Amino acid sequence: MDMGAYHGFFQANIGLWIPLTILLFLTIGYFGLPLIVWAVGMILGLCLWGAPNALMYFTAAVLLLFVIKPFRAATASRVVMLALKKLGFLPKISETERTALDAGVTWVEKDLFSGKPDFQKLMDETYPQLTAEEQAFMDGPVNELCRLIDAWKVWKSREVDESIWNYIKKERFLGMIIPKEYGGLGFSAMAHSEVIMKLSSRSIAVTIQVMVPNSLGPAELLVHYGTDAQKKDLLPKLARGEEIPCFGLTEPMAGSDAGSITSSGVVFKGTDGKLYIRLNWNKRWITLAAISSIIGLAFRLRDPENLLGKGEDAGITCALVPAQTPGVVLGRRHDPLTIPFYNCPTEGQDVVIPIDAVVGGAEGCGKGWLMLMECLAAGRGISLPAQATGGSKLAARVCSSHGVVRKQFGMSIGKFEGIEEPMARIASSTYALEAMRRYTLGALDKGIKPAVITAMQKYYSTEMGRKVINDAMDIMGGAGISLGKRNLLAEVYIATPIGITVEGANIMTRTLIIFGQGALRAHPFAYQEIKAVEANDLKMFDRAFWGHVGHIVSNLCRSICLSWTRGYIATAPKAHREMKVYFRRLKWASASFAILADVAMGTLGGELKAKQKITGRFADILANMYMATSVLRRFEADGRKEDDLPVVHFIMKQFMADIQKAFDGIFDNLKIPGLRWFMKGWIGAWSRINSMGSQASDGWSHQISTRMMYNDDHRERMTDGIYLPKSLTEQMGRLENARVVVMKAEATEKKIRKAIKEKILPKKKIHELFEEAFAKAVITEDEKKLLKEADKIRYDAILVDDFDEKEYHSKG
Repeated sequence: MDMGAYHGFFQANIGLWIPLTILLFLTIGYFGLPLIVWAVGMILGLCLWGAPNALMYFTAAVLLLFVIKPFRAATASRVVMLALKKLGFLPKISETERTALDAGVTWVEKDLFSGKPDFQKLMDETYPQLTAEEQAFMDGPVNELCRLIDAWKVWKSREVDESIWNYIKKERFLGMIIPKEYGGLGFSAMAHSEVIMKLSSRSIAVTIQVMVPNSLGPAELLVHYGTDAQKKDLLPKLARGEEIPCFGLTEPMAGSDAGSITSSGVVFKGTDGKLYIRLNWNKRWITLAAISSIIGLAFRLRDPENLLGKGEDAGITCALVPAQTPGVVLGRRHDPLTIPFYNCPTEGQDVVIPIDAVVGGAEGCGKGWLMLMECLAAGRGISLPAQATGGSKLAARVCSSHGVVRKQFGMSIGKFEGIEEPMARIASSTYALEAMRRYTLGALDKGIKPAVITAMQKYYSTEMGRKVINDAMDIMGGAGISLGKRNLLAEVYIATPIGITVEGANIMTRTLIIFGQGALRAHPFAYQEIKAVEANDLKMFDRAFWGHVGHIVSNLCRSICLSWTRGYIATAPKAHREMKVYFRRLKWASASFAILADVAMGTLGGELKAKQKITGRFADILANMYMATSVLRRFEADGRKEDDLPVVHFIMKQFMADIQKAFDGIFDNLKIPGLRWFMKGWIGAWSRINSMGSQASDGWSHQISTRMMYNDDHRERMTDGIYLPKSLTEQMGRLENARVVVMKAEATEKKIRKAIKEKILPKKKIHELFEEAFAKAVITEDEKKLLKEADKIRYDAILVDDFDEKEYHSKG
C-alpha cells in the first residue's frame, strides 16, 4: 500500500485508530511495562498516525536518551535535581522526624500505597495462634486474676487491692515481655495482646497497671538496648515485680510533640574520675510514677566538655533512675477521668546518676529517640488495640443479651429496627477490630515492626471502640447510666478518651503520622528522592526519580482503567466468590490513592505537612484499605463461614463508603494551581457518580442483629477471648442465664399470641394470661412454670443498682 492509499485508509478509520492508540498506552501503563516498551509503542503509534519521518527520528532520539541511563542521569536528571534543590520544593526533614522514619519497617502499607497490591501475598500472611504454654496461662492465672477482681470495689475505693497486686507480681504479669532467661514469661505479641484484651473486659484500672510495665518503659528498653549487666541486674527484678517501673516522656509543654522535651541532663566528671549525669525534669501524665521504684526517663543530654566524644548536644537519651535517688520528687497524682490507676507528675532537681544508668551505657547516650520510636513501632499495635477490642467484645456480649432480655411494648428490644442498626454497627466493628488485631500481631510476632500500620491501628482501633461504646450506651439506656456492680459498660465508656489520648493523641496520629510518615516511608520512591538530593547522589536520584515517574504514569493508567470498569478488570486472589468484588474495589482504591497522593506531593511539596485536613483524608483511605484487608484475611482464616457473611458485607461496605467519602473530600479541597476546577468539578463529579461504595442495606443489619442475639456459635466466636463469669451473683452471669431462659420461653409466648389472635384468649399483656392460657389448654403446666421463671429472671437481670445515703457516699 503506497503512502497516499495508507493516509486515505487511516483517515477513513480514524474513529478506530484513536481509541486503539489510547487503549495501547493504557494497557502498557496498566501493567507497568518498562520504558523500552513505551518507546516502541510511541514509535508504532507515530507510524500508525502517519507522522513525518523527521518527527519519528526526533522522538526516537529523545526516547533513546531516556532509555540509556548514563545519558539520562547526566542531562535530564541533573537538571531536575538542581531545580529541586534551588526551589526548596522537597520537604525539610528534622533529625527527630528522620529517626522516626527510619524506625521500624514497612509491611502491608507498602503494597497498598503502591497502586497494585498483591492480595494473594497479603492473604498468605501468617495468622498467629497461642502456644500451649500461653493458652494455659490464659486459662489459669489470667482467669483467676479476673475472678479476683471486683471492678466495682476498685471503682469505689479508687485503688487496686494489695491482694490483686500481689497476685499480679506472683504470676509475673509484669514480665510478659521479659525473656525467660531473665525470669520473665517471654510471651509472644499475640499472648501479650490476649492477656490485655481479657483483662480489659473485667477492669480498665487493673488492665492499665498490667499493660504499662509491658509496653514502652524500662523492661522493653532493657530487653532491646540494655547492656548485659543491666539486663542481668534489673530484668529479673522487674519480672518478679520487685521493681515497679514507670516511664517519663511527656511534659507540660511536650505532649504529642515529645521531641521538644526540655528535661535535661549534663555530663560531668566526678571527683572519683568517673562520668555522671546531673538531671532536671518536670514530667506529667506518667503512669505508675507515684508507686514506682525505678523511673525510665527521656531527656536531652548535653556534654559541654565533650567527655563522651559526641559533641556538646548529645541528643535525646533514656536512663533508669532509682526512685529513692536524692532530688527525685514523687507522690502526687492526676485523676484521669476518675479511673483509679496511678497517673502522676514527677520532678527531678539536680538528680545525679552514673553514666552506667543510661540504657545501653555510655554507648546509648543520644540514641534515646531511636529507641523510643522503634519501641512504639511495635507497642502501638499491641496494648491499646487489645484494650479497644476487649471493650468492644464486652459491649457486643452485653448488648446482645440485653437485646433479648429487655422488653418494651411486649417484645424484646433487639427486634426493633432502631436497635438493630446500632447492634449491627457494634457487631461488625467488633469483627473488624479482632481482624485488625490478629493480622497486625502476625507481623509483630515475625519480628516486623511496621510503624505506620501500628499508628494506624492505634488510631482506628480506639476510634472504632469509641463508636462501639457510644452505640452500646444507647442500647442499654438506663442500665448504661446507672453506676454499680450491675453496670458492665460504664467504666469502658468513661475510660475511652484515655486510650484516644495516650501513645500519640489521635488527632495528631491521623493527620501527621499515618500519611505524613506513610507518604515517605511506604511510597516506593519519595524518601529515596529526598535522601538522594540531600546526599547529592545523582545515580540514586536518577533511579528514584524516573522510577517515580513510571510509578505515576502506571498508576494513572490503572486508575483510569479501574475507574471505567469499576474494578472488574482487576484480578482477585483465591477467595469466597462474594469477596472477590471487594478485592477488585480495593485495587481500584489503591491505584486512585497512589496517583492522588503523588498529585498532592507533587503540587504541594513541603507544604503538604501543613495541610492536615488533606493528609487526614489520605490517612482515612490508607487505613480503611488496611482494615478491609484485615477483615478479608480473617474471613479466610476463619474458614469462610457463611454465618459471617452478613457482618463481613456490612463492614466492607462501610469501609468502601468511608474511602469514597475521603476521596470526595480530597477532590473538593485539594487546591492545585490552575486545575482546581478540574479536580473539584469534573473529577469530583465523576467520583460521586462512579462511587466505590455505599452504606450496607437494612437487610444486613437485621441478619447481624439476629445472629448476635440468637446464634450461639456465632456469638461465641464474635466475643471469644473476654472474661465470662458464670456465677448468678455476677451481672454477666445473670444476663447470660436470663437470655437462655427467655429464649426458651419465647416459643411458649408465641402460643399465647396465637391464641389471642384466634380470640381464644382476651387481648391482654402476656404475663396477665399465664393462668388463663393454662386453664384453656393453650400451654402446659411446665410451660406456665417456664413463663413465670422467665419473667422473674428477666426482671432480676434488668435491675440497676440503688443506694442509701451512707452507701452512696461510701468509698468501699
